[in-house]
Amino acid sequence: MDQVLKITSVLADPTRYEIYQYIARKHQEVTVQEIADAFHIHPNVARLHLTKLEDVNMLVSETKKTGKGGRPSRLYRLSDDVIQLHFPFRDYQLLSKIAIHAMMKLGEAGKQALYETGKLFGQELVQQHVQSMQALEQLSVEEKMDILQKAAEAAGFYPTFHYSENQGKIYFEIFNCPFKELAFAHPDSVCYMHNAFLKGMLEVLFTNAELVTEEIMPSGCNSCTYQAILKK
Repeated sequence: MDQVLKITSVLADPTRYEIYQYIARKHQEVTVQEIADAFHIHPNVARLHLTKLEDVNMLVSETKKTGKGGRPSRLYRLSDDVIQLHFPFRDYQLLSKIAIHAMMKLGEAGKQALYETGKLFGQELVQQHVQSMQALEQLSVEEKMDILQKAAEAAGFYPTFHYSENQGKIYFEIFNCPFKELAFAHPDSVCYMHNAFLKGMLEVLFTNAELVTEEIMPSGCNSCTYQAILKK
């Protein structure tokens, strides 16, 4: 409860919220000066915003030498903790674990139910960002990727996308999986459901897309990486 109120208070400032969004999308460490330049504010103001975000554990920082002499720079990045604004947080986690355990006890039928549910939610999420299903065929790959980006961010992801026209593939990488804690505890079931979730998102926009998983964080990687093969 206290932590949720603190986070809500910190993010109530529009500039601070935009700074957090900026760092989440960047997937790299940032300096005070970079934030000051990006938001056209004084470095002291930028430092204050970053400190406030660090105080509620949304960011972490460390001092590193730049190799160019002078004072070391303080670099800020997203905290490894997954920040949940659901209320109440502990009941949400408990309910998720109970649901997953219950599904897995049903064997293949439970696993299939997880898959179908994940896929359905992925489809519904993208459909909320599509103005007209009839107009989808007229959109370019880049325009469809923009819809995919917005839908993913609405779900708490901040992926990076790259489209290779020659290969007919979309490469994308996820650094901040909202299911991270559960995925590390139950990788087989949670990652299976997450994979279906992503397939559902893709299939609304690309009817013949094939999702290929390359790397996942529970295996020790820094991010989850995928390919979406766009079949003609």
